[in-house]
Amino acid sequence: MSKGTLFDKVWDLHTVGTLPSGQTQLFIGLHLIHEVTSPQAFAMLRERNLKVLFPERTVATVDHIVPTDNQARPFVDVLAEEMIQALEQNTKDYGIKFYNVGSGNQGIVHVIAPEQGLTQPGMTVACGDSHTSTHGAFGAIAFGIGTSQVRDVLASQTLALAKLKVRKIEINGKLPHGVFAKDVILHIIRQLGVKGGVGYAYEFAGSTFEAMSMEERMTVCNMSIEGGARCGYVNPDETTFAYLKGKDFAPQGEAWDRAVEWWRSIRSDDDAVYDDVVTFAAAEIEPTVTWGITPGQGLGISETIPVADELPPGDRAIAKEAYSYMKLTPGKPVKGTKVDVCFIGSCTNGRISDLREAAKVAQGHHVASEVKAFVVPGSERVKQEAEAEGLDKIFKQAGFEWREPGCSMCLAMNPDKLEGEQISASSSNRNFKGRQGSSTGRTLLMSPAMVVAAAVKGQITDVRELV
Repeated sequence: MSKGTLFDKVWDLHTVGTLPSGQTQLFIGLHLIHEVTSPQAFAMLRERNLKVLFPERTVATVDHIVPTDNQARPFVDVLAEEMIQALEQNTKDYGIKFYNVGSGNQGIVHVIAPEQGLTQPGMTVACGDSHTSTHGAFGAIAFGIGTSQVRDVLASQTLALAKLKVRKIEINGKLPHGVFAKDVILHIIRQLGVKGGVGYAYEFAGSTFEAMSMEERMTVCNMSIEGGARCGYVNPDETTFAYLKGKDFAPQGEAWDRAVEWWRSIRSDDDAVYDDVVTFAAAEIEPTVTWGITPGQGLGISETIPVADELPPGDRAIAKEAYSYMKLTPGKPVKGTKVDVCFIGSCTNGRISDLREAAKVAQGHHVASEVKAFVVPGSERVKQEAEAEGLDKIFKQAGFEWREPGCSMCLAMNPDKLEGEQISASSSNRNFKGRQGSSTGRTLLMSPAMVVAAAVKGQITDVRELV
């Protein structure tokens, strides 16, 4: 059993008690909500005549259903309009802070909380969204939860959870040129599997993660859930503190000094005990692309699609299913696969640093004539910053559409959808069947830089050939 890890320390500090089921009643420091999983939760409160216990600990935004081209109200999609109206009313009725479209602070929930300093080390964070693990980049313990649990947090500010085991994933060394945080997490999931993290929290450690920016760490933690882990985190350090200093909700003055001292104390001890330790070498990671229908079906850009008979027995059935759905041939390279749509954005890769890296590749090139390519900033602040830097002009000159903030084609609960059997090069986090809006649409996950390379060449391309 783990001992002395950040996870153990934060868990213990937030434990209210032990329930008869053996689960821990865990206090939640920050609750984030959006329009998709909250309406039913608020309805449950009303049915039971319950109040929101600590409305000041809940923050709301709208992201999943927001159109990224025409955001005029009412939304063209009637259901989307109903959902945003419900969130507007619920946050008003219960006194909850709400960042609506046009507020200057709206965006994808896992982008706006970090950029405003709402997410801080040592916190417990919950949200009715799978990718809440993103916030672990700050040394927080962050969980995606279901609608009934959203209700529980609203009513009691606590969750009933079984304590997780802790796996340390250590990577050391400098990443090769053209390799980014997205490649790192796709490599980890490929090696450990989409179920490898079930029952675990992942601690990402080693010089490779220490050298990453906060936004890169968020990319890694964001996809912990795709590897089966309930959460993932990085111990807070000077990079964390520098990112948070001066943010809207960060401590100020003497409170800042006290906070930093405490944040240092919750890092995993040097002699911490882990339930499992796995190591990888940064030098062995290359630009990585998924070829199948799970985030674990990935391969380096120089590799060929695996042959089912050469895979472990437990992986062969899903591989054959992927061949059929993706219409790709085992033994052939994924490089050269034609693409129809190229999407840069999402809570995984829609931050300012993602757009900067993508713009570096886009500059001086142009999107292939047969490709639709678009860029969706992760928040209104990201959009404003990108435009101040002229990134929007670079993308537009290269033939990309420049959109308004939202989740967009990550899951297509808005007008941004694949059509028919289109193939998408996507910087998002899931390549499940039908994920991007078409029941036969096909998704290949990769870094934003690799998405640009695919858009320019009209096919999956090694970004290192362009830069």
